[in-house]
Amino acid sequence: MHFTEYDTRLAAYAVIVRDDAILLSWFNGTTRGKAGWTLPGGGVEFDESIEDAVVRELFEETGYRVEVGAPLATDSFTVADDGRGRPFKSVRILFDATITGGELGTTEVDGTTDFAQWVPLAEIDDSGARVGIVDVALDLIARR
Repeated sequence: MHFTEYDTRLAAYAVIVRDDAILLSWFNGTTRGKAGWTLPGGGVEFDESIEDAVVRELFEETGYRVEVGAPLATDSFTVADDGRGRPFKSVRILFDATITGGELGTTEVDGTTDFAQWVPLAEIDDSGARVGIVDVALDLIARR
């Protein structure tokens, strides 16, 4: 399929681990899909860099200010029809990031994130539903 025949969403996320816990945000499922844990991050706006999107999204979803590091991985998935009559491709880039300020607490209003939390890596399987991007991050962490 030619790239003009489908819609693309570019998104950027941060993988932040501290004291054997990963920083996750709770996606409330209001826009699509089921509620569950996800990496903090999201869609890149038309006029912003990918790195700027990570900084913005992290602050909105977690309350933390971050310095963006190196890209760690890419991940993508496709949907035959996104509800608008066109196929859809999501391209997601995961970055290393370091917290430089702020405090834990979601700052977005009426968004898709209800709260953020440090989830111990040893308890991740017992912490509730999660989206696939979390498993991509866990695979990265396991290979370190």
